[in-house]
Amino acid sequence: MHLIKSNKIKLLLCSLIFSNLYAQTETFDEKILSEKRLKNFDLSQEQIKEDSSKLRKDWINPITYQYTNNLGEDDKTQRSMISINQPIFQSGGIYQAIKYADNSYKYADLDLAQQKKELIKEALNYLYNIEKANLNIEKAKYTLENAKIDVNRKKEQVLNGFLDASFLDDALLTLNTTKNNLVDLKYQKQELINNFNNISSNDYTNFELPTFTIFSEKEFLENNINLKKIEADVDKKGNYSYMTMAKYLPSVNAYYTYSKYHDTDNNTKYSKENDQTFGLSVTVPFDSRTFNDVQSKRIDYLKSKLNLENSLDDEKTFFKSKLQKISMIEERLQITRDDLEVYTSILKIINEEKEAQLKTQSDLDTLQNSQKIKSLDLKIYEVDKQIELLEMYAKLQ
Repeated sequence: MHLIKSNKIKLLLCSLIFSNLYAQTETFDEKILSEKRLKNFDLSQEQIKEDSSKLRKDWINPITYQYTNNLGEDDKTQRSMISINQPIFQSGGIYQAIKYADNSYKYADLDLAQQKKELIKEALNYLYNIEKANLNIEKAKYTLENAKIDVNRKKEQVLNGFLDASFLDDALLTLNTTKNNLVDLKYQKQELINNFNNISSNDYTNFELPTFTIFSEKEFLENNINLKKIEADVDKKGNYSYMTMAKYLPSVNAYYTYSKYHDTDNNTKYSKENDQTFGLSVTVPFDSRTFNDVQSKRIDYLKSKLNLENSLDDEKTFFKSKLQKISMIEERLQITRDDLEVYTSILKIINEEKEAQLKTQSDLDTLQNSQKIKSLDLKIYEVDKQIELLEMYAKLQ
């Protein structure tokens, strides 16, 4: 993949987080996603805000207006009545209801952010694998060149009677396999591009791959979006547990009623009833299901706390496994670097022997191609390392 550094969109998988984690800390870059997908996230964000605002007001009862038109033969009346019955004390239930709404918003907001990060991670993963496919295609081309050299060498040796024809047959099979492998790699690359285009509205060549760095476990856990979401769920269920208990405790309501007759046929009996009433009421519920309901919500709250502890262990294991995988890739990188040094020293000798006509040009070409293949292996391992780091960065808020 051609990585153009000027006038291109630099992809930084980052959010509001410490500067030692990211090159930029202000925004989580969404430009990799298509406009339709971004619009869907924007609408979901608006919906979350509206749902949260409604939930915050759920404890407020509506003001009711009622109009009555009595069509009886004796008394024909028209009456309007406005009334409200509003709880003003619910043994802490009102405060917990507001906190429940706030934590529900926090949970939904984090869940949406997590979904967006997963989609951006998926798009970036396609870009890394497209780059990896390009490198593998280059490798396959050098391997194909070596296979062709080997076929020509075996052909010459067979014709001169130095080798059996089976050796040439094996070389031809290897050449054919290498050609098929190259075709497969080209198809895989196109498949990756198609999958990327499903997510992004821009061409994949318009993006520059980010470079991630390793960070500490403490930073990973403190800024882990999944753990923050589960923490919000714990708080939300704690609020709901208290709300359930408060439902069965004494409550105080303020009520107000105003009624007015519009047409009483001059009946003084009704005109006197144009009045208003207001006051306070105390309610103490007695319900045989109280204990079961309260205990059920309390158990749900305790389960959420255990889920948080289990998720914390899961994230620690995930971080440890990724570091071990990166360490393994680093070892492979070092082995490949050592191999390259060997190739460099051997090539120097082969080149000298070629000048002395002890080795052929095909011998030199074969080793040079093998050296180039090893150089491409280095780049592939670096891409593999970035893919592992991408998995870790996608979990950060």
